[in-house]
Amino acid sequence: MDSLDALDALSALAQQTRLEAFRLLVRHEPEGLPAGEIAQKLDVPANTLSSHLAILARARLVTAERQSRTIRYRADLAGLRALMVYLAKDCCGGNAELCRPLLAELDYC
Repeated sequence: MDSLDALDALSALAQQTRLEAFRLLVRHEPEGLPAGEIAQKLDVPANTLSSHLAILARARLVTAERQSRTIRYRADLAGLRALMVYLAKDCCGGNAELCRPLLAELDYC
């Protein structure tokens, strides 16, 4: 991941509905959710949600799979991992001790 990819991902998440949609999809991994169910759970009109999901997909944070007439969305955990690694790569000036609390928190999940 380079800085432009990171900026795209952070920009995509810097909006309340998109952040909520992404977090919802992370909670429903690996099966994901149909678009209609996401809209219902977030109380967002389907056409508005579609735009938000497209932005998340372009930022490589969600994937979409058509199943007959339904589109099922999933969190792109590889994209999330790449963003987190990019953000933490130079963490703490190479002092691993300072990063242990962050890693412990992630390991707890």
